[in-house]
Amino acid sequence: MGGVLALMSRPSFVPERDIPDLTGKIALVTGGNTGIGYETVKQLLLKNAKVYLAARSPEKAAAAIKSLEEETNGKQAIFLQLDLGDLERVHTAADTFLKQEGKLDILFNNAGVMTTPPEMLTAQGLDLQFGTNVLGHFFFTELLLPALTKSFQHNQVPARVVNTTSMVYTIAPGSGVEFASVKGGAERDAWLKKTGNFMAPWRLYGQSKMGNILASNYWAKTYSDVLVSCAVHPGPIRSELQRHLPGWMQALNKTALYPTPMGALAQLWAGTVATPAQITGQYVVPWGKVAETEKRTKDTKLEASVIAFLKEQVQGFVGK
Repeated sequence: MGGVLALMSRPSFVPERDIPDLTGKIALVTGGNTGIGYETVKQLLLKNAKVYLAARSPEKAAAAIKSLEEETNGKQAIFLQLDLGDLERVHTAADTFLKQEGKLDILFNNAGVMTTPPEMLTAQGLDLQFGTNVLGHFFFTELLLPALTKSFQHNQVPARVVNTTSMVYTIAPGSGVEFASVKGGAERDAWLKKTGNFMAPWRLYGQSKMGNILASNYWAKTYSDVLVSCAVHPGPIRSELQRHLPGWMQALNKTALYPTPMGALAQLWAGTVATPAQITGQYVVPWGKVAETEKRTKDTKLEASVIAFLKEQVQGFVGK
């Protein structure tokens, strides 16, 4: 309810006015070549941060970096190739960053996919939405912990991990995560058939957004000595994220949803202005406020099961 009420109010947070100078800060934005990620990169550049734009496509990233340079008076983001749907490539991306930088001050786990066709799986055979939105970001963040820790040691203030979720987490099935639906195979096929062609992609998306909240809560508790972690619902925003929706829904969204730049407000507030005490372990909603989440997000047994599952999936890729 807090998120719904927040949407009715005018934003009090204005990035151009309220974000302090970020000279000396290093930020990384996954999915920074488009949509909310692009707008996030842009505002960080305008405030003099050194920004890594992580994206899968070098061509799309190059085009975004060129546009950003034009919109920020010559400031340049740095491309980091990252495919969250392949754990091998996630490891390569993290390794590349760690070889280039000693610290990381702000990590925006922003990238994601939405309502993709159920037959689409990750390179390791997991549901594409859960594998990209949750597992890929989990592994990436864990690998970047040395740089996040160095940020705290250098600045004596916690590094920040800002995780983009969605209020759609509320339609996650069952307890919040149904593991039968995550891995490709006969068990998943039966789950998909039972759930139905229309609802299955939505349930899987909600499940991935639940996973984002649970992972964010885990980091907030586990690494509280060096970082703060929060989950952010950006609001109902027009972006490329809706490209897999039916045509009639895409047409409706063009008139019903908020402009893309507004989607960056909540995560920029959390990443640059809010105090650590305000946001760590919290759920941030438009346009820069903290709200309550439903009880499934506070289920410690579910959280432990999800984290154990994620750690199991990345085990063969650690230390490569």
